[in-house]
Amino acid sequence: MHFTRTELEKRERETLAPFAQFSDATLGRAHGEESPDFRTEYQRDRDRITHSRAFRRLEYKTQVFLNGTGDELRTRLTHTMEVAAIARNIARALGLNEDLTESIALAHDLGHPPFGHRGEETLNELMRNHGGFEHNVQSLRVVEQLEEKYPNYPGLNLTWEVREGLMKHYRSQDHPSKRADFDARNSSLEAQVANLADEIAYYSHDLDDGLEKHLLDESRLLREVEIWSQSAERVANQHQDLAEECRRYFTIRCIIDDQVKDVIAHSWEAIQAAKVNSADDVRLHLHKLIGYSDRRRLLNLELRKYLYRNLYYHPEVHEPHKRAMRWLEGLFNHYLDHPDEMDASFQRRVEQDGVRRAVCDFLASMTDRFVMKRFEQLG
Repeated sequence: MHFTRTELEKRERETLAPFAQFSDATLGRAHGEESPDFRTEYQRDRDRITHSRAFRRLEYKTQVFLNGTGDELRTRLTHTMEVAAIARNIARALGLNEDLTESIALAHDLGHPPFGHRGEETLNELMRNHGGFEHNVQSLRVVEQLEEKYPNYPGLNLTWEVREGLMKHYRSQDHPSKRADFDARNSSLEAQVANLADEIAYYSHDLDDGLEKHLLDESRLLREVEIWSQSAERVANQHQDLAEECRRYFTIRCIIDDQVKDVIAHSWEAIQAAKVNSADDVRLHLHKLIGYSDRRRLLNLELRKYLYRNLYYHPEVHEPHKRAMRWLEGLFNHYLDHPDEMDASFQRRVEQDGVRRAVCDFLASMTDRFVMKRFEQLG
């Protein structure tokens, strides 16, 4: 027995909540093409994302620690996979479209440059008077223009709903869902879930990596971070004499589990109170409906402040990033003077987008190690 796309779409209508985004209600793709036989449109999007070059490059891009500084530490790719897993679980519990949620989660960092947020800050400064640089906007640029896989159009030609989900930062007047007769204020619940799953993943797992590198101290976490002390106490009461790695893993597992449960419970209450009955009702609603409880938001803020004070600006993290910013700036200036040395696909973009944007696209596509190698070659 096999299931056609039509049968899969029918199953969505029978099993998902009425406020989910249904595959058969997509606004479609910028470039028309025949629908798949045995996948929904969002399942096709997921496959296109995971087969892209930009997705493969995430394996060698920084999450917090420069790529290559520890085989057990997270990269931008492992972070992305963790976001997708958390997002799927929340979407499933709320009756949302898991395929759409997963596609947005898998694509959310495709535009991230090398060296994490320090790399993003560097490119933004270099492009300050030329449109700037922001990784969410760049993710959209990657899937709409920069990937070159299909003969009839640029980019991956993803559905409108996935592209909507990638545009996280916008003003009410330029919301991606806004149309002439549709005064949208928010994106789909699936997009909101993917966005919040990103936050759950990176704070919890950055905490794990900081402990792995011995830059964070469990005794201080017990004293200064309530999220940690709550989960650590629960693990200690339930499991005696655990090995350090196992104890730490279970403590972080509890932190993530508590956050997911909080988001599901609070979001369900908000959805019911809003009385939304369709995905477009969600878009028209004045406020986001996926979120934490007030108490959980305060606990997360405490964790975030702790990580900024003790991890993100720790010398062992910050100093290598300062060197990396010099490498990026050096390469940027070099390719401005020698655009003919860029890869051919980016040379072709010079006439259309200008040399600065083409160079920025080229650098944003690079992995950590490729930047290091190119800088050494030019040095």
